[in-house]
Amino acid sequence: MAAKDSSFDIVSEVDMQEVTNAITQTEKEIAQRFDFKGSNTTVEKNNDEVTIVTSDDFKLRNVVDIFQSKLAKRNVSLKALDYQKPESSLGGRMKQVIKVKQGISQEEAKKITTLIKGLKIKVQASVQGDVVRVSGKNRDDLQAVIQALKAADLPMNLQFTNYR
Repeated sequence: MAAKDSSFDIVSEVDMQEVTNAITQTEKEIAQRFDFKGSNTTVEKNNDEVTIVTSDDFKLRNVVDIFQSKLAKRNVSLKALDYQKPESSLGGRMKQVIKVKQGISQEEAKKITTLIKGLKIKVQASVQGDVVRVSGKNRDDLQAVIQALKAADLPMNLQFTNYR
């Protein structure tokens, strides 16, 4: 890469502190709501997973809605959430695991690079681990790539970093 080339990185990251804050706010709202009294509802975070346990399916959907609204208010993209199948546990209780996706998988990175090549703009896209680096001589071309990726509405949460 020549010294005059510009570049930026495409990443998919979630601020886990914001997820923790959203969980705290969700728990506070559940504690205050009359329809959740006695349901023994819990929302817990373990690494990159959020586990919701409550008394029935209806309450589970309500808790997921509350959690999503709290995340949205904290600017955490809902595309970063991977919902697992709700499970019934002992005593008729419902459990839902929601995984928070961090990083771009190899398969997703290939889709991004293919999309960038399809734009016919003079830039190079290379996969470096869970980051896609886009470089080119013209900064306007890089801006065009960013706009195209935002408009593409990909099924993942993307950020553009290290723009230089």
